[in-house]
Amino acid sequence: MELPKVVERFVETQNNYDSKAYTECFTESAIVHDEGKVHTGKDEIRQWIEHANEAYQSSMEPLKYEESESNGVLTARVSGTFPGSPIILQFHLGLKNDLIDSLKVTG
Repeated sequence: MELPKVVERFVETQNNYDSKAYTECFTESAIVHDEGKVHTGKDEIRQWIEHANEAYQSSMEPLKYEESESNGVLTARVSGTFPGSPIILQFHLGLKNDLIDSLKVTG
């Protein structure tokens, strides 16, 4: 499966628990929706992913990717130290200038 470069980096940095490089996949004003919370801008996104890495130690295995215009949906098997692991999640991505401008994680 071929992924856009930024989505490839998104998966790679998640699997390496590299929160700094992960954050660089996003625009300055990006918005993330996950677990009923909203995180806006790179600082909040970095704090969110650092907490998630520490709490869940999750990694993702891409299963499917669909793209339409500037939006993509990555379906991945996510494993970690959370109840119910592994689970299949969808990452709804808004892309802008080869970066992620929005991300919504759904189950």
